[in-house]
Amino acid sequence: MNLIFDVHLDLSLNAMEWNRDLTLSIDEIRDLERDSTIKGGAMGTVNFEEMRKGGIGLCVATQIAGCMKPKGPAAGWESPAQAWGMTQAQIAYYQEMEAIGEMKMVKNLADLESSLATWSDPDAAAKAKEPIGYILSLEGADSMVTLDHVDRAYEYGLRAMGPAHYGIGRYAMGHDAVGGLPPQGKDLVRKLDDLGIILDATHLNDKCFFEALDIYQGTVWASHSNCRALVDDVRQYSDEQIKLLIERGAVLGGVFDAWMMIPNWTRGESTPESTGVTIAHIADHIDHICQLAGNANHCGIGSDLDGGFGREQCPKDLDTIADLQSLEGILSGRGFSAEDIAGIFHGNFLRVLREAWS
Repeated sequence: MNLIFDVHLDLSLNAMEWNRDLTLSIDEIRDLERDSTIKGGAMGTVNFEEMRKGGIGLCVATQIAGCMKPKGPAAGWESPAQAWGMTQAQIAYYQEMEAIGEMKMVKNLADLESSLATWSDPDAAAKAKEPIGYILSLEGADSMVTLDHVDRAYEYGLRAMGPAHYGIGRYAMGHDAVGGLPPQGKDLVRKLDDLGIILDATHLNDKCFFEALDIYQGTVWASHSNCRALVDDVRQYSDEQIKLLIERGAVLGGVFDAWMMIPNWTRGESTPESTGVTIAHIADHIDHICQLAGNANHCGIGSDLDGGFGREQCPKDLDTIADLQSLEGILSGRGFSAEDIAGIFHGNFLRVLREAWS
């Protein structure tokens, strides 16, 4: 089993807003939600057991709490103070998961190498129920009440940040909004650069994307972003944007949300069965990025599983996050080498982390 480094999982959102106990089995979580009205209720795909089964020994785990206007589809609060409060509940949750041995924070090179040593044999690590290493990221910056709060977040372990999510943000415009970076957004990007916090370009609209990358000189990645050439939507990246990310040495994480995998998906109406979407469709996006780059060094996995959706909006051949392992056979069948696959599964994003933290 190949180690997987999944670079976008909203674990604390699931725990703190949707009341999912990720220490339970996936069947137990689903059973508890049989009468739930939450989107994706009784159809969740992620817990610690399934992550281990799938060799996902390392992840980027998010904090997410915004106060954008209009509200996004998840994690919407009325004020920055409330949003900050929710992020503090989320970091407290992660710390408790560390205390009981489910997770282990990774915030520097020594932590990273230690976690990789633990998961050098993913099968053995899974059997031993070793803690899952996690890098802390913030999706959408609205909870940063002031720029001093960024310093506070760095102190407790924040190592990556996406300035935008949905809508009109305090620091940046989401992919579905119009406009460039406001003055405080430019200051935020400079602050991230000064602290060495990785800039996650995901969710930035086109104007903010180019402005942010012009200001920010440090390490960039796109944790969960697919290709606009294959699915024509502003949430995806254009070839021009992908090429710029490649020039910056960035890696893009393939996202397994069905409407971003195939064209003509209508949310709330389309189903995995009616569209035929499968895990193989993510290989189309991976291959497109590889063609633009001329190599396989800029692709990874940022599944976003259970990020506001469940099996109703996943590939039809994905029951739990453990099924990400089937991507190995799909890529091998398309001519990707074992080295390329290892890079996509974990090596490419690890390279970016090591460069950022060296």
